[in-house]
Amino acid sequence: MRRTRVLPALAALLLVGGPVLAQPIPAKAPAVSKFLSPGDLDPATFLPPPPKDDAPAAVEGRAELHRIAVSARTPERLAQAKHDDEVEDVRSIADVLGPAFSLERFPATARLFADLRNEDSVAAKQAKAFFKRERPFLNDPELDVCDDRHDVKNSYPSGHATMGYASAAVLANLMPGNAQIILARASDYAESRLICGVHYRGDIEAGQVLGNVLVARLVTKPAFQAELEAARAELTAAHIAP
Repeated sequence: MRRTRVLPALAALLLVGGPVLAQPIPAKAPAVSKFLSPGDLDPATFLPPPPKDDAPAAVEGRAELHRIAVSARTPERLAQAKHDDEVEDVRSIADVLGPAFSLERFPATARLFADLRNEDSVAAKQAKAFFKRERPFLNDPELDVCDDRHDVKNSYPSGHATMGYASAAVLANLMPGNAQIILARASDYAESRLICGVHYRGDIEAGQVLGNVLVARLVTKPAFQAELEAARAELTAAHIAP
């Protein structure tokens, strides 16, 4: 068992506006973006480099994970963190909306979030490959982590946090009346990465920035806007969204 505070919610600036969903949303093979051109999203231009593994900030980051393991890792919170580790798609964020929001009922909405999942995967993997930060448990074998099967050089930014905040930004755009609970769930979902001990806090903060910048870029693209509006029309017709 191994490895989340986050930058102020950029999603509120960018987009505001119960049960786990029945079917998972598969991540497409993260090869290319469907909507963005090369150069539209370069993480190196807006994400600061993470501290080196022996820097004081990194040492303190690992110490924080030990403190979290003692103070915040209740059996219930750990179970939630493990679930969040396994379910890396919009279902984990939309669970606060209850059973009415079911992608089985809304094919246009399902398509939107499947494509968004591909986009956040492409963006996160590009950033991870650029920064090549080692996971905290590689430098501190005493950390008790949920899952140590992760690639050891892909800690920054957190892919889960990137997905969570991107999904939350789009959900909040579609359902502005539920924006507060959606964004709170994204923050809690990101925090699970610290409960699990698989990321530094800076990793999830960077994931928040990346997820929100990604969506800000996507909503400028007509093809993505078309999918967004199709989902909005579908949810509005079902009285799920205003």
